[in-house]
Amino acid sequence: MAARHKVEAMTDQATAPESGTEQIPGKPTSASRTTLSHIMTHNDTNLLGTVHGGVIMKLVDDAAGAVAGRHSGGPAVTASMDEMAFLEPVRVGDLVHVKAQVNWTGRTSMEVGVRVLAERWNESAPATQVGSAYLVFAAVDADGKPRAVPPVLPETEKDRRRYQEAQIRRTHRLARRRAIVELREKRAAEGLED
Repeated sequence: MAARHKVEAMTDQATAPESGTEQIPGKPTSASRTTLSHIMTHNDTNLLGTVHGGVIMKLVDDAAGAVAGRHSGGPAVTASMDEMAFLEPVRVGDLVHVKAQVNWTGRTSMEVGVRVLAERWNESAPATQVGSAYLVFAAVDADGKPRAVPPVLPETEKDRRRYQEAQIRRTHRLARRRAIVELREKRAAEGLED
């Protein structure tokens, strides 16, 4: 129960600063945007001979973590990953590019959007999108306690659309969490604990 409340505290933050605290200057989306590239080898394959989804997920988490750390100016931890979509298989010999940026910020948390592209290492064909994901990171201090993050400043129309979509996802995450907690409390009150 305590661990659940800790994650909730890290990801359920208001966008406005608390009274008595100073507003941190915002950072533009481009300040922390990054691309991580990696060539896929036989060590990355699953039993079907394509690249294991877990390998792609690790690259996604690595790129998103770099972006969250850059944006927040220090350590940030993965609080959740949702909507990981695998659109196409990745093969041995593919050069994978993981592009990540901060889409939205709360007081101590950030949503990072990630696109995964793949291209053959020895061909000149354009890269194909093979996956996407949204991750929530919480900025932490040296003691592991949540710390404030700068607001993200969307720069383009695409950045503004991503910011608005991130707010919708956040609303859905919080509503889903509340509904689950209410259901568990109701079941516990009825003596139906698992």
